[in-house]
Amino acid sequence: MKNLMYLVLFLMIGFWGSSQNTVGLLSYDDTRSYQGYTLIYPHNQPNVYLLDNCGEIVHTWTDEDNFRPGNTAYLLEDGRLIKTKRDKDATASNPIWAGGGGAIVEVRTWDNELLQSFELNNEDARLHHDIAVTPEGTVLMIAWEHKTKEEAIEAGRDTALLTQDQLWPEMILEWDPELDSIVWEWHVWDHLVQDFDSTKENFGVVEDNFRKININYDTSDGAADWLHANALDFNPSLNQIMISVPTFSELWVIDHSTTVEQAASSQGGISKHGGDIIYRVGNLAAYNKGTEDDQILFYQHDTHWANDFLDESDPNYGKIVCFNNRIGTDYSSVEIFESTWSMYDSDYEDFQGTFPPFEFTNTITHPDTAAFAFHSTGLSSAQFLPNGNLLTCSGRQGYIVELTPTNQIVWEYVTPRIGVNPATQGDTLQLNNNLTFRAFRYPIDYIAFDGKDLSPKGFLELEPNEEWCDRLVSVDNPEIPISRIYPNPATDMVHLTWDTGKIIDIEIVDILGRTRLKAKGNGGMKYLDISSLETNVYFIRIDGMTANKLVVAN
Repeated sequence: MKNLMYLVLFLMIGFWGSSQNTVGLLSYDDTRSYQGYTLIYPHNQPNVYLLDNCGEIVHTWTDEDNFRPGNTAYLLEDGRLIKTKRDKDATASNPIWAGGGGAIVEVRTWDNELLQSFELNNEDARLHHDIAVTPEGTVLMIAWEHKTKEEAIEAGRDTALLTQDQLWPEMILEWDPELDSIVWEWHVWDHLVQDFDSTKENFGVVEDNFRKININYDTSDGAADWLHANALDFNPSLNQIMISVPTFSELWVIDHSTTVEQAASSQGGISKHGGDIIYRVGNLAAYNKGTEDDQILFYQHDTHWANDFLDESDPNYGKIVCFNNRIGTDYSSVEIFESTWSMYDSDYEDFQGTFPPFEFTNTITHPDTAAFAFHSTGLSSAQFLPNGNLLTCSGRQGYIVELTPTNQIVWEYVTPRIGVNPATQGDTLQLNNNLTFRAFRYPIDYIAFDGKDLSPKGFLELEPNEEWCDRLVSVDNPEIPISRIYPNPATDMVHLTWDTGKIIDIEIVDILGRTRLKAKGNGGMKYLDISSLETNVYFIRIDGMTANKLVVAN
């Protein structure tokens, strides 16, 4: 009730006390918001939408009304869309069903032509929640696999934790759409440990087997959906997979360099641990290394490496990000942290069988907790943008907000849905009316958009306020924008900011006028790697006009 009151208050008064919109675009500072197109796939309807920063639809991938998200969609560089879905009625009546259940993965063209499809939803297994696409074009998929009561007991499951007389451990399948075949797989069932019954399989000391999964760690009262994995990410440079396990309040990393046989064992692969967990963070109690006081993740979503569209010079590049759903009783947060990966050892450093961090030092919460509790007990996402901003989606409110590094709001959007129906501008939404699993922004110059029609094509909401964005957008000054650079003098990296919403060309030139570095700027901020420049005085040009002097002191 408290969260609902906050939501209603937020949607009535808006931020800055001036918003007239209750759904769709709420606020927009075009001088600091990252320019791009945001992909959303709202629940309780079948279509995938691409929105511009004014909240207007620029492209839609439609589907038949009987389908629902299952739960994610991704736009590839060649313009293909890979989406998950399920039949809206094929839920509780199915042999395997829980929240986030999917069934089908499809590959579609920009024009929505179906190219390939994979379906898994039967008495033995079911796709659910998320997928990840590799550079080779294969698709990693999360699935539940059914285990009988007898199989679970033989594996060492406590009979008191079999309230549904079955268990659904996770597996990851890798599908090659061109071959239409599974080319790699990994199963939780191959990496278990238990200290409950010495006469059964997997018996051992749980805390000594910290790379394995305690089959009797359970926070779901013995439900078959024991792990409920809700996110999947692939890191091509490391050849590793990250999986979010919210019921354990952990993220796990596994080695994808293994063969199928090695993935079922504890040997092999680059990290030499086979398919065992090579890194885990969030909850030491899950493997008897701590108590609830040591827990730092709480039913998290969207765990991933911050690599998409970020330059390697970006301070967030390669870090791990997640939406920490239940960190507080009435608020959520976004976490970003360094792992202990060692490229020299090809492994993650552990400390007596545990993996840092043991606390978060960069927790990000909504800046206006008095007006709106940014709190979603499930769903949700977080994305660090190339200009340093953070795009985050609080899923149960369908509320998407972009924050600057100083935690200022520069863009807000509320998914305009009331269940299966579109909302009308002016409607006051209630919690769970407009569930939105994730939001993801693609740069305005993303290669998939080359030659595509991205003109505005209307709004998701009914009776839209069509002039609202025009009132929020500033008029670009034709003169050179005011710019600032920090630090100056600098050694290896500088942070450039400017006061215009347009995309700009950035050059660093030496005192002889020679161009030494070129880049594009978007969203009022840019990190520049200057480590290749010699000690000297340089000049920064924006759109061909000199804006700043830069001193490099290596």
